Amino acid sequence: MISGGELRKGIIIELDGALYQVVDYKHVKMKRTALARVKLRDLNAGHTTERSFQSDDKLVRARLDSRQMQYLYNDSDIYHFMDVESFEQIEIDGKRLGDVLNYLKEGFTVEVSSYKGEIVDIELPVAVELEITGTDPGFKGDTATGGSKPATLETGLTVQVPLFVNQGDIIKVDTRTGEYLERSN
Repeated sequence: MISGGELRKGIIIELDGALYQVVDYKHVKMKRTALARVKLRDLNAGHTTERSFQSDDKLVRARLDSRQMQYLYNDSDIYHFMDVESFEQIEIDGKRLGDVLNYLKEGFTVEVSSYKGEIVDIELPVAVELEITGTDPGFKGDTATGGSKPATLETGLTVQVPLFVNQGDIIKVDTRTGEYLERSN
């Protein structure tokens, strides 16, 4: 159990049978009592909501089990992962992965969080290396303008890259923003 005054950003609580992560937290002092105004993200549905809790409200803090898993392959819309320690394999529906699919490549290791045996979250590394499968060629002198062009990556994601980057290059992409970071080779 956790009190309303102990809520902080990143904490996961169970509320009305659903799991919520505290996205934003603001402590408000009133005349007689203190309030915690929080923005919560539903971990299953993905929507956000705002709630207020008094400092003496008791909430259930969820303890997630996290483990490192390697992405193996997909069969239609089912994605197969393997625990790197126990070699146990699990299947995850593609709808549950969401934006993770834009960066997921065979052999990648991700952190899978679960609560009471149900998968709640899949966390990617901050940056991943992906190959460019399609982009227009750069022309001599283009690098001086500092422009950018669209490039399609091996996962199907399209990002803006500098003009000097070519098809076949391997680049680093930020998984939080989807932006080009640097060329790897």
